[in-house]
Amino acid sequence: MSAAPADGRRLPYRRCVGVALFNAQGKVFVGRRKSGAGDAEKLVHRWQMPQGGIDRHEDPLTAARRELEEETGVRSAELLAEAPEWFTYDFPPEILARARGGKFSGQTQLWFAFRFTGEDAEIDLAPPGHKPEFDEWRWADLAETPALIVPFKRSVYRQVVETFGRFAA
Repeated sequence: MSAAPADGRRLPYRRCVGVALFNAQGKVFVGRRKSGAGDAEKLVHRWQMPQGGIDRHEDPLTAARRELEEETGVRSAELLAEAPEWFTYDFPPEILARARGGKFSGQTQLWFAFRFTGEDAEIDLAPPGHKPEFDEWRWADLAETPALIVPFKRSVYRQVVETFGRFAA
């Protein structure tokens, strides 16, 4: 269901991808989102997996590889699986008006699991030509990721855990 702005119109969901990047030990990459003004809720729940929008005329797998490289610098990754369905969440009312200019009620994401085949030194949170989204990163247990993310995205992260749990440590 889409959220409705004050004038009663239904807003669409923004199409995005998410990436669960597993290392050889079955841990998943999480980055700590840089905080900005007014991000009090995020101070506690700032950790997330790479994710981002799908460009116009871009297929989701290409978008997932692009977002992974833009946010982590990682190119050494092989595809393990694609989620069988899109996972959707709504922006809470306090975020709806400012998130993406108030054009979307939330996001619908197609998630991909990749195996990281490089060395940790390859990970670069500020790759050339891209504004950093994370200020720190670590390998985490997939099962702990729902507790690390902002509450309104937890249901999606629970679905990611269920979908890709077979790749986890």
